[in-house]
Amino acid sequence: MYLSRRFYVVAIAVILVIIAGQAWSPLFAIGRGLLVLLLLLSVADGLLLWSKRGITASRSLSSRFSNGDDNTVSLRVENNYPFALRLTVIDEIPAHFQRRDIAFPLTLKPKEGKNIDYRLRPVRRGIYSFGQIRVFVSTLLGLLQRRFTCDHPCDVKVYPSYLMLRQYELLAISNRLTEMGIKKIRRVGNNTEFEQIKDYVQGDDYRTINWRATARRHQLMVNVYQDERSQQVFSIIDKGRTMQHAFRQMTLLDYAINASLVLSFVAMHREDKAGLVTFNDQFDTFVPASKHAGHIQTLLENLYAQRTTFGESDYSALVAHLGKHVSKRSLLILYTHFIGISSMRRQLPYLMQLAQRHRLLVVFFSDNEIKDYIDTPPTDTEDLYRHVIAEKFDYEQRLIVSELRRHGILSLLTTPDQLSIDVINKYLELKARSI
Repeated sequence: MYLSRRFYVVAIAVILVIIAGQAWSPLFAIGRGLLVLLLLLSVADGLLLWSKRGITASRSLSSRFSNGDDNTVSLRVENNYPFALRLTVIDEIPAHFQRRDIAFPLTLKPKEGKNIDYRLRPVRRGIYSFGQIRVFVSTLLGLLQRRFTCDHPCDVKVYPSYLMLRQYELLAISNRLTEMGIKKIRRVGNNTEFEQIKDYVQGDDYRTINWRATARRHQLMVNVYQDERSQQVFSIIDKGRTMQHAFRQMTLLDYAINASLVLSFVAMHREDKAGLVTFNDQFDTFVPASKHAGHIQTLLENLYAQRTTFGESDYSALVAHLGKHVSKRSLLILYTHFIGISSMRRQLPYLMQLAQRHRLLVVFFSDNEIKDYIDTPPTDTEDLYRHVIAEKFDYEQRLIVSELRRHGILSLLTTPDQLSIDVINKYLELKARSI
């Protein structure tokens, strides 16, 4: 049982009347009467609230949450009392969210139920623990409150952004990917593989005539080609300390994981095989490239528990182990973050080794906050020095792009919020150019 704010306000008013009765005696008798009335009403209020367990509440939510997206949680509250109630519904959400506004005032008529929907946006993968639902109930008198504890604690796993996958899938089905910023790129050249030999019919290209088969069959035979498919696309994620940098509360590693998952989905939709590699101070996760049904779920489970480390990433281990696991020439998309030109040059020999055997695309991040800061005018001498340092850092980012290009390595400098769209556009561009 809890005494409500209304009870304290009324009690203070009664006490003031009794005190005033010391100066004028009729008020003392009135105050005593009001005090007895307050006690009787409080007892009646308590009897009404404790007459039965008249409140039920339950929580409905997905079995897993999508990282970086808004996930809906629904509460169902029902009033089984034969009279109207005022309620305050508090859901004990995981401490990761650091929110104190999950308290919902509600009024329910007799035998009425209502739904409450709210959204949570996780910014880290892992297991999130929900507590119980606390419902504070008072009658229309509002003198006392009764607390009901409903539902049971539950754990929810936060996975990489699978909601983004659904969004891309729906847009792909309706042919509206351009709404997400995905460009339509005209296919250049012809990249085909042999399919079969068939009889020549009028209109077939003379360049596809198979003269050996023609000689054997004594009639014109032509080769039939189809667009080359099942090329391998590997997402390689650096889990070193530089990927712990955060943008809008999410680490660069989480942005890279979300982008690699979406890219794998798009690649498989384009009949390519998608694979996964993660590394830090050692070679860590390897998922062979595939396009079979259920492969996205395999990637999702492998990406779920990835964590950054505080050590320096070992690119030599990446080169050595990748050479053992991937023999066919593939498209390697490396998600990393270079602090400056010197950090890139330390890894350049290993990047060149990867680029010799595969087509390598290095994806790294630019800082929106630094660019915004550069655009602001300096206010004093110290601020001017800071602008110079920020401009130097921004220049080195662009210098890294030109340095990689000079060594025959593709690169993509993008912001975390545009990462998925930019990577997909780059992949489609490379596929259209057949490189």
